[in-house]
Amino acid sequence: MQNSATPTHCPYCALQCGMNLTPAPDGGVEVTERADFPVNRGALCGKGRTAPQVLSSRVRLTSPLVRSEGKLVPATWDEALDRIAEGLRRTRTEHGPDACGVFGGGGLTNEKAYTLGKFARVVLGTSQIDYNGRFCMSSAAAGGIKAFGLDRGLPFPLEDIPKTGCVILVGSNLAETMPPSLRFFNELKENGGTLIVIDPRRTKTAEQADLHLMPRPGTDLALALGLLHLVVAEGRVDEEYVDERTAGWEDARAAAMAHWPEYVERITGVPVPQLRETVRMFCEPESAMVLTARGPEQQSKGTDTVGAWINLCLATGRAGRPYSGYGCLTGQGNGQGGREHGQKADQLPGYRKLDDPAARRHVAEVWGVDPDSLPGPGRSAYELLDALGGDIKSLLLMASNPVVSAPRAAHIEERIKSLDFLAVCDVVLSETAELADVVLPVTQWAEETGTTTNLEGRVLLRRQAITPPEGVRSDLEVMHELADRLGVEKGFPTDPEEVFEELRRASAGGPADYSGITYRRLAEENGVFWPCPAGASTETSGSPTAEPHPGTPRLFLDRFATADGRANFVPVSHRAAAEEPDEEYPVLLTTGRVVAQYQSGAQTRRVAELNAAAPGPFVELHPRLAARLGAAEGDPVAVVSRRGRAVAPARITTGIRPDTVFMPFHWPGEGRANTLTNPALDPTSRMPEFKTCAVRVEAVK
Repeated sequence: MQNSATPTHCPYCALQCGMNLTPAPDGGVEVTERADFPVNRGALCGKGRTAPQVLSSRVRLTSPLVRSEGKLVPATWDEALDRIAEGLRRTRTEHGPDACGVFGGGGLTNEKAYTLGKFARVVLGTSQIDYNGRFCMSSAAAGGIKAFGLDRGLPFPLEDIPKTGCVILVGSNLAETMPPSLRFFNELKENGGTLIVIDPRRTKTAEQADLHLMPRPGTDLALALGLLHLVVAEGRVDEEYVDERTAGWEDARAAAMAHWPEYVERITGVPVPQLRETVRMFCEPESAMVLTARGPEQQSKGTDTVGAWINLCLATGRAGRPYSGYGCLTGQGNGQGGREHGQKADQLPGYRKLDDPAARRHVAEVWGVDPDSLPGPGRSAYELLDALGGDIKSLLLMASNPVVSAPRAAHIEERIKSLDFLAVCDVVLSETAELADVVLPVTQWAEETGTTTNLEGRVLLRRQAITPPEGVRSDLEVMHELADRLGVEKGFPTDPEEVFEELRRASAGGPADYSGITYRRLAEENGVFWPCPAGASTETSGSPTAEPHPGTPRLFLDRFATADGRANFVPVSHRAAAEEPDEEYPVLLTTGRVVAQYQSGAQTRRVAELNAAAPGPFVELHPRLAARLGAAEGDPVAVVSRRGRAVAPARITTGIRPDTVFMPFHWPGEGRANTLTNPALDPTSRMPEFKTCAVRVEAVK
């Protein structure tokens, strides 16, 4: 361990808060404040403060495990790696390369995500790779690309939020999901700006709002269209901006005008006066923003929903201007970088498209392979998981826990169990790892160096602060050893900076261009915003020169990333959720997170302080629904969908719509919320409809 504080970043959400790790008297490390990082300015939530507890050998894996006589038992690294190589080789030989699946995670560093995509396509030759970031912001990505020609979570830094006039926050409870970010919204209000929150629950975030709209889950698309209708009807369209900087307005306008206010009120449950007040608050200031999160995005029409909110921004001139724009609040720590560099089924490094011949040639040259040897696009995340045990016989899984996190989770658990072979690389023995044939213990944030890309598009350097326990290796070492065993001796370095240097070359000229970014710059500049192309003056590792590209904190100020530089309106219309309530399933379920747990809970459920704050699942329901059931606070209730049944204690509150129940999704077992959720997919993004499905609620006697 180093003797002084090591500046680094939190392992959890996409804020990637800055922190220092300092030696502790007991031989571990403790988190101390790092006020110089502008995203959190020293503030941390409970997850960040307690993150070092997962470094403990009492919690984390420290030895490879192999399945013997039905049980996972300790093994040597050579034995475990040999078993994985043999399992993958046998599958390829007997069934072809596409019978090997690869599933990654939004918590992997850029270096590991890049290498995993390369490993799948060069070593295994499989098209069957995707990652759990597909469940995070793929609908926002698809909507952003259609409208702007580029997908980056936020097109501006968080520090711009307090300087705008109004923010509409759609389907985000950031007071619990990323608490340090709430200060920017508090500063917005202190500066005279307003905050509008759209959520079917009165969350801690909604309590901070100047105006809170509570639509039925699954109706955010109709709501956005109704607001745009009013913008037109009240003469609030920025006609000059629309003429000069956009295309496609007439078709989008016609689609919106079919959604008159009273019709939208019937669909959403939001009263017309609130719709009109929202438009007034959004349009009167000189600048404004719309920020979406999983609420509107995790729907079978999530891409269209994002498109409708972008249309609202474009019609009012609120994009590509200072302190204005549409942005997505990315969830996972490296959800942004994880898809930019090759984990996603249809993408190559630099956010290049896998079916683009020029992109294939560029990346193949960096990799030293024939472009024709690269497989084409594969299945999206849910479709890949659904194919396990069928077309896909073996799976290499890194940093994900789909037994808890996937929609229709009981079905996915059965698909995983039906595999011929499963290998998992993880820090802890997750519920998915418990099903594996081989489990490899790999390094985590404080035990390794690497880069991540936060929700602003700011590329950051996580630094190693401690030596990993004996018996633990990095994912880069794992892929190097497996590539060697599978006949590819070169091209898989284990040093993260060497991998990043290759990533720079592979991303050069792509939409997500990192070629002008180096580890040295990241350390000296507190991160660099992409795109950051290399030029004649850009620093390289060996020879700094005068003026490197500064990076791009703010996108689209001069032009959008489309061929003609204009933003595209996309005409969209309301349509129902894939599953609406009926007599048998009369209530809507929506899901989300709580402040003390993170994602599938694989790590946070191992921290005593966090478990004390959030010990288990619950069902949040309105008093009227509770009265019909005869359920009191804390009584067990069952939530039943067409896919299964979950049981958890009732939490009764007037802060939720009477026709809706809420469950957090962090726990396995009988309270697993994703047993219930609907895998209906958005046709463009392939995002499952996590955020709404039809259920019935029953008292448990």
